Amino acid sequence: MEKLNTKEEGIMRIIWNLGKAFMKEITDQIPDPKPPYNTLLSTVRKLEKLGYLDYKTFGKSNQYFPIISKEEYQKSIVTNLKNDYFGGSKKNMLSYFIKEEQLTTEELKSILKDLKQNK
Repeated sequence: MEKLNTKEEGIMRIIWNLGKAFMKEITDQIPDPKPPYNTLLSTVRKLEKLGYLDYKTFGKSNQYFPIISKEEYQKSIVTNLKNDYFGGSKKNMLSYFIKEEQLTTEELKSILKDLKQNK
């Protein structure tokens, strides 16, 4: 799965949050200053070609919906991060985040407790 650039991810986040959206709804969610409509439409069409979105046509308007879920994308990004920066090691990646985020013993215990409950 291809990593999206910041603008593409932003549009996908909007569509993931809305579930489905017409261009007007997507545009309304973009913070000011908004890029030109054609720029947004080009990005949406690129996401469609990459297989992230599909659409249904209603008259002259398309309603876009995600084909790739946020969870699928997130899993792909984290897997690539683990493989590219931590030699594929879950342990190295987890250790890095524990050290960098300076997790306390209590926080780690809470995480372990949550993991055990979700088995």
